[in-house]
Amino acid sequence: MTWAAIAALALAAFAVFAFILRAPRSTWHIVGAALFVGLAGYAVQGAPDRPGSPKTPAQGGRDDGTGAAAVAARQQMGGAGLAGDQHMIIADALARHGQFAEAAEVLRGAVERNPDNAEAWLAMGNALTGHAEGTISPAAIFAFGRAARAEPASPGPPFFLGLALLRSGRVGEGRAVWADLLARSPADAPWRGDLEQRLGQLDALIARQDETGALAEPPRAGPRE
Repeated sequence: MTWAAIAALALAAFAVFAFILRAPRSTWHIVGAALFVGLAGYAVQGAPDRPGSPKTPAQGGRDDGTGAAAVAARQQMGGAGLAGDQHMIIADALARHGQFAEAAEVLRGAVERNPDNAEAWLAMGNALTGHAEGTISPAAIFAFGRAARAEPASPGPPFFLGLALLRSGRVGEGRAVWADLLARSPADAPWRGDLEQRLGQLDALIARQDETGALAEPPRAGPRE
């Protein structure tokens, strides 16, 4: 009886994802595989007849808030206009929970359908960087470049490219990207004050490095009040 209930719950979860949320078919195999792995794991380790023994979740892991902060910062910079795009909804949900590889796969479907989707390219660059645990890769640089080409006036691509470069230890390159963005930003741009503050903090960290020989942690991606 227990197994029948578990199988029914898994089928119901898949049905909600595929038909109610109308997820793209290209993502169905990801969800199906995840459910299958879950059922297989339960078959090996599950013991529904034994009393529960709840434990405090282990700290750390991929779901450390980095993905949620990046999604929030991207949307704060004007990327919330695609709220009805199913690819973006699913990819953002995956990224918020640290499932960056799965998010990048969903976004690949979005850019294949529309190669000029600047928001999807930008989100893909962030997902690829998150998947590499903060280290920028050639694929992420390509994605940021495509986002900038599709929407040259958007601050998102240079901001997140600079951030990824900084967090990869390429401080000079990252600062140059941010400084160029600031120089091109209108005086009344809503992001200008935040960027000026981040650059000021970065310059202070660089000055501290000149004094101590060690660079402190670069600014994070999260939006600010």
